[in-house]
Amino acid sequence: MTSSGRRTVYLDHAATTPMLPAAIEAMASHLGRTGNASSLHGSGRAARRTVEESREAIAEALGALPSEVVFTSGGTEADNLALKGLWWARLKEDPRRRRILLSGVEHHAVLDPAVWLAQHEGAQLEWLPVDALGRVRPAEVRAAIEEDPASVSFVTLMMANNEVGTLQPIQEVAAIAAEHGIPVHTDAVQAVGEIPVDFAALGVDAMTVSAHKIGGPYGIGALVVHKETQLVPIVHGGGQERDVRSGTLDTPATAGFAVAAAHAVKHQADEGQRLIALRDRLINGITSTVPGALLSGDPIDRLPGNAHLSFRDCEGDSLLLLLDARGIEVSTGSACNAGVAEPSHVLLAMGYDDQRARGSLRFTLGHTSTGADIDAVLDNIGPVVERAMSAGLQNVGRNN
Repeated sequence: MTSSGRRTVYLDHAATTPMLPAAIEAMASHLGRTGNASSLHGSGRAARRTVEESREAIAEALGALPSEVVFTSGGTEADNLALKGLWWARLKEDPRRRRILLSGVEHHAVLDPAVWLAQHEGAQLEWLPVDALGRVRPAEVRAAIEEDPASVSFVTLMMANNEVGTLQPIQEVAAIAAEHGIPVHTDAVQAVGEIPVDFAALGVDAMTVSAHKIGGPYGIGALVVHKETQLVPIVHGGGQERDVRSGTLDTPATAGFAVAAAHAVKHQADEGQRLIALRDRLINGITSTVPGALLSGDPIDRLPGNAHLSFRDCEGDSLLLLLDARGIEVSTGSACNAGVAEPSHVLLAMGYDDQRARGSLRFTLGHTSTGADIDAVLDNIGPVVERAMSAGLQNVGRNN
């Protein structure tokens, strides 16, 4: 509820989704128990049992082997481990492998470590172009690889875009890279629970997932790493997690993560259809009543819960705050980049002009979303856009 007593409409599930009651219960049941999963006494073994049972449940949900699930503190650490770990492992095998192929629509958890590798380790970043819908074409990946396959370190391409919701052809890209023995990493943080995700079937070498996007706790995620893929650790200490990621394991969080993953995958098909119906009603309602409102991303091959729209002559931040004042919580894009007064790098890569890139909102639905939430947005979006447009025109007049 807001301070005025109005019900809060939460449509920012891509940033984080409310924890599932079953995940809260699973996590809470372990919070009062003592035991380090690396200890050999009874309490330690009990904690280890919980961790390994959780690992097995997560692996089953993701189509992976339990030994392939490496727990991390979340998606950002998992992406860093994937990029830096692959880079140093591949470079150690062959110093010619300095090219990293990636798209310009990746999350900053991928972009920033890639840029760091370029600035500090001599990596050569090659940007795979995206079309107007935000999708990489497999033919472009093949062309980039075949320029000089021996010099490619790895390919990283997200499974589903966190801003516009477009799905990427991961399986095709992985098959092309495999022809040349080149590993592929995919950030699947937004995909799990929304679309089918099967690690083995995808053919990738590493895959990032995060618990708080699927109804699990904050502060835990995983990098799923193929059993034959070599990574150089970026965190050293106790040698936990196959000596790939040291650190004391958060036993309660693994339990909550496991419950959330199992639930998300079990209900994915039915929940996906429910969210598509809500999402399409939201998109159609906005685009048919708000002049100049345009859908971003692929209209069909997109995440079920994602509706990203751009608005003419408006600032996205203004729209967000005006909606927030009415008890409707949405986003202008990635929560990890919120508050930065710059147009979205995703939309610019898709060919948007500066104004359209700034005047965008991301509505993302999840397991708590209802038809009443959609009604609230449709009742308020028109007046909010009119007010934001008026404010924008007044500011233009003052600057002229």
